[in-house]
Amino acid sequence: MEPTLYFNLELKDWAVVMSTMFGPILAVQAQKAVEGFREVRSRKIRLFETLMATRASRVSPEHVRALNMIDLVFYGERTFGIHRRSGKEQRILDAWKEYRDHLNNKPLDEQFQLWIAQGSELFTNLLYAMAQDIGYKFDRVQLKRDSYSPIAHGELEAEESELRKATLSLVTGQHALKMNVIGFPIDSEALEANKSAIQNVGKALESGVLRVEIQHGAE
Repeated sequence: MEPTLYFNLELKDWAVVMSTMFGPILAVQAQKAVEGFREVRSRKIRLFETLMATRASRVSPEHVRALNMIDLVFYGERTFGIHRRSGKEQRILDAWKEYRDHLNNKPLDEQFQLWIAQGSELFTNLLYAMAQDIGYKFDRVQLKRDSYSPIAHGELEAEESELRKATLSLVTGQHALKMNVIGFPIDSEALEANKSAIQNVGKALESGVLRVEIQHGAE
């Protein structure tokens, strides 16, 4: 049985031609896809590392900046105009939305401690979802407890917060600056001249004669 010819070439010959023509193109596209995947993963890892490194200092600019990058880094992929997002990425965005909503609702003073505890739970949920997407095996206890922050750092943040509040209170006029004046600068020559003048006036009152000495300045 003779092989079927297409434009005088067998099917296997056409396969060689097609692979020769499109093989390099497909290889380049595959390489680009791999590089794109690696870049997305690297961005996710860098963001996760930043949040892990600053999880004991959640008011630091670095930590806040990393939080605000979550929507962008875990946005998903867009291929041929079609947006695709994995289920793990969606869980991260949902956890971040819930945590962000919590942060934007300032509590009353009597509920502040409860607000902090709830925020810690929501932040742990966010870190756990990120770890699941990236492939790190962390449990919730590790993410919540295994962090270190020197006591001095906490005291410094508290002092800076109090200083900002006090400064704002003075600027807005809510409180006045207390001053305790214990003395004023004194000119010794002026003091002696004043004492001499007082003595002369006293003598004049006693004698009834006031002596005035006029000195001419140098010309």
